[in-house]
Amino acid sequence: MRYATRTSAAPFHALRHGALSEDGCSGSYRWGWVVQAAGVVDCAGRGRSPVTLAGYNAGRAPRNKGRRYPADPPTVEEIVAVMRQAGNGAHGERLRALIVVLWRAGLRIGEALALTELDLDPERGSVLVRRGKGGKRREVGMDAWAWEQLQPWLQPRVQLPVGPLFCVINAPTQGRHCTPGAVREQLRRVARQAGVRRRFAPHQLRHAHAVEMAREGVPLNVIQRQLGHTNLGVTSIYLQGIDNTEIIAAINARRAPVLSASSKLRL
Repeated sequence: MRYATRTSAAPFHALRHGALSEDGCSGSYRWGWVVQAAGVVDCAGRGRSPVTLAGYNAGRAPRNKGRRYPADPPTVEEIVAVMRQAGNGAHGERLRALIVVLWRAGLRIGEALALTELDLDPERGSVLVRRGKGGKRREVGMDAWAWEQLQPWLQPRVQLPVGPLFCVINAPTQGRHCTPGAVREQLRRVARQAGVRRRFAPHQLRHAHAVEMAREGVPLNVIQRQLGHTNLGVTSIYLQGIDNTEIIAAINARRAPVLSASSKLRL
């Protein structure tokens, strides 16, 4: 059975409708056998279904196309809970490091997965994004705490083949890129185990980065440069995740209006 290692549209169409068997004829098939024959694994080293391979959904619009999610970034407590739930070992260290880069540097998931070890500059506290959205290159900052959390993953990463920073750890694809889909699924699963009762996706961590910088008084144009936005209006959308109670508290804390003593105005 050789079709499992190919990415042509015909085999995938047949797989959708259960039209192939072990001998390539019509009839039932075994998913485990297909995955084993393909030799493809996900970011966590588990066997991948042909559904996840490139070309399987060719011509189909994504299920979430046109759907807009509200700006609802996770809290610091929720993010730390997920990091603690990631577990021990290399897989846990890699997930924690990826969360840190998404959260404390505000990278997009594609930008984070494209990083290499050479893109990190701990001395300057900077991360180089070689090809961001629109093919633009930029350099972003990351705080000292984040570099400390990243270090436990950098040690086992040295033992793996040269390649992307967040790579596959096990199986024949060791050292190669993780897929965004596998990362999203892993984050959802760990967040659910950690008891987080909200959507926990890579882009939500980017929103959390923007909101936290705004709370700390970072100028809006600096936030824009950090996130790689060409339009300041896009950055303002990210800040919609600020809680209403913070807005009300800020307004309630305003001082009473002050008049000059020479104006002699009374109400």
